[in-house]
Amino acid sequence: MGSVPDVDPVPAQRGAAEPDDQEVARRFAAGDERALALAYGRWAGQIHGMAVRAFGPGPDAEDVTQQTFVSAWTGRAGYRPDKGPLPGWLVGVARHKIADTWARRDKHRRETEAAMSEAQATPQRRVTAGVDSQVADRVLVLDELDHLGQPQRGIIELAFFEDLTHAQIAARTGIPLGTVKSHIRRTLERLRTRLEVDGAALHA
Repeated sequence: MGSVPDVDPVPAQRGAAEPDDQEVARRFAAGDERALALAYGRWAGQIHGMAVRAFGPGPDAEDVTQQTFVSAWTGRAGYRPDKGPLPGWLVGVARHKIADTWARRDKHRRETEAAMSEAQATPQRRVTAGVDSQVADRVLVLDELDHLGQPQRGIIELAFFEDLTHAQIAARTGIPLGTVKSHIRRTLERLRTRLEVDGAALHA
């Protein structure tokens, strides 16, 4: 289907000579790259609004907006102008991207909980109620990652930012699978300890 052209992230004002929405839809389905830019300019705000309602303003909403148009362009063969307007079809694509993002977030949460459950198996450590549920969010905070050395930081970034499994991280880095799991477990333990200290300070 060809490469995805760059689109201006700022929706442009519609000029008098620009085609109407039906013509944009027809050209989009035909693979006209200018139609992608026109579609983005006209309907990116609507898609971004959906994403903001789902996730709040920030990177997730911006990513969903971009992913919607990239996915729509690469999958444009599935769009039929005679079956409905292009913005309605884009909304459907956006809903899938929003669902995918929620699923990825949930996967991160479950993996974090599993890692923490494994760490909690050590009997001499006590767990503060409510702390472990915050670990996934805290891991994503840059100032926390700045405290980590290598290879721990790289492993955590691969796990949380690139959505790789333990086995995939081991294959990419060449680090043994058991070592990858140990690094993640120790890093999460350290973050949990920091949260416990923070919590104690807040209640002091």
